[in-house]
Amino acid sequence: MDGPDKPGHDSAAGGKPAKRSRAAPAPAPPPLPRRNKAVANAAAAVHGKTVSPWSDAEITEAFTRFEAQDPEPKGELDHTDAFTLLVAVVLSAQATDTGVNKATKGLFAAASTPAAMAALGEDEVAHHIRTLGLFRGKAKNVVELSRLLLERHAGVVPQDREALEALPGVGRKTANVVLNIAFGVPTIAVDTHLFRVANRTGLAPGATPLAVELGLEARIPDRFKLHAHHWLILHGRYICKAAKPACSRCLITDLCRWPDKNF
Repeated sequence: MDGPDKPGHDSAAGGKPAKRSRAAPAPAPPPLPRRNKAVANAAAAVHGKTVSPWSDAEITEAFTRFEAQDPEPKGELDHTDAFTLLVAVVLSAQATDTGVNKATKGLFAAASTPAAMAALGEDEVAHHIRTLGLFRGKAKNVVELSRLLLERHAGVVPQDREALEALPGVGRKTANVVLNIAFGVPTIAVDTHLFRVANRTGLAPGATPLAVELGLEARIPDRFKLHAHHWLILHGRYICKAAKPACSRCLITDLCRWPDKNF
């Protein structure tokens, strides 16, 4: 391999000084969002410490409105059974549902069972999900959880939180989603959207996702619990957005304790 040219000299014959080309200016970085999710959630959590709790009547009223608008809310991750749901939720960490659905279309066509996924292997799984952030680590988790499902549970996704959380890449939120959607358990999965809504509105303020989850479980009437996390997640995703909440379209704006409403 030829060595690098000496600075300031022509590498062709003659040793004449080379003309220095002026480097093109680096493109300006895209403007940062005014309030990204992390900042918005932190602000919501601080606000949550200052608000008075909702009354039982207010909580019932809010969920009655959600139910009237959307009686059977659905998650937005494409899946066909408990296993493909589990994989999709594991892949959704730090990714959008739309992005996950694009990635899993080919992945699930290639492998839709624990045995097929384990046989596919990390490299092939990584190839299918390469458009997602942290895809190599996620591929490793998906293959290993598939192997463990075969080894420990005869290839069947367990209906047990502890068993689910023992699988690679599965935390409390993922376990709650699978238990709720796949098995009809009235769990509440607290993601970034739900955390923001609970603190902004004052519905269930908490400094951590677990605190919010426990607060909601303690206050939400049983008849709303099965769908509660879907209603709140979708509300945070499309209405109570991080940067610019659509308060004029909000079903519960009159109940909300957030002082910076956007109309």
